[in-house]
Amino acid sequence: MTQRYFAVREDMLPEAILKTLQVKEMLARGEAATVHEAAEKANLSRSAFYKYKDGVYAMHQLNRERLVTISMELEHRSGVLSKVLSLVAAHEGNVLTMNQSIPLQGLAHVVISVDVSQLSGDLDSLMDVIRSQQGVRKAAVIGQG
Repeated sequence: MTQRYFAVREDMLPEAILKTLQVKEMLARGEAATVHEAAEKANLSRSAFYKYKDGVYAMHQLNRERLVTISMELEHRSGVLSKVLSLVAAHEGNVLTMNQSIPLQGLAHVVISVDVSQLSGDLDSLMDVIRSQQGVRKAAVIGQG
C-alpha cells in the first residue's frame, strides 16, 4: 500500500497528535532526558507517544534533510574515493550510504547518498569540484529527494 501524506492545520489535529509533537520537541531541545519524562510533562501516555511518533512531523522537520544520490566512475587507484568523500565533507555534505562495485578494467562504479541540507554552496558547485578531481571519470546526480 502506498503511503499518503497530508498537510493539516494545527487546530484540526487531535490532542494526542499535538502532544506527541510536543514530546518530540522537548526531547530534541533537551528539556527532557527520557520519553517517560517528556510524556509526563506533556500529559501524554507513553503508549500514545510510541503509537504516533513515527508518523507525525512538524513541517519544518520535513525540509531538514535533503538527499541526493550521486553515481560515479572512479579510477581504481589508491586515495581517489577517499578524496571524493573528503570533498563532500569539506562542503558540509554528509554521506549516508555508499556502494562500490568491484573494479573492472581499472574503473569502479560508486553510488553515494548524501544529505546536502547543510551544504556550503550549491549542489552544482560540489558536483563541479567532484568532476574535476583527478581519478574521477564520471559523476552525476541520479536522484534527489
